[in-house]
Amino acid sequence: MTRKRHFKLVYAGEYVAEVEVELIYTAGGWSPYLSLSDALKLDEVRELLRQGELGVTARLGRVFKLIPVEA
Repeated sequence: MTRKRHFKLVYAGEYVAEVEVELIYTAGGWSPYLSLSDALKLDEVRELLRQGELGVTARLGRVFKLIPVEA
């Protein structure tokens, strides 16, 4: 079993958070996968972004505001 650091992007409304997780690689057929704690962390970040709790979200990852670009 090998573990590698990876960053996942979580989108909610006009915000996106870059969250560090650990991908787990095994010899099995469903590799790579997340640990339960990392999956729950991503769910928590998504819910916090929806609620507009940017300060709390910033403790779990980097938060960005998306700005539309005119073509």
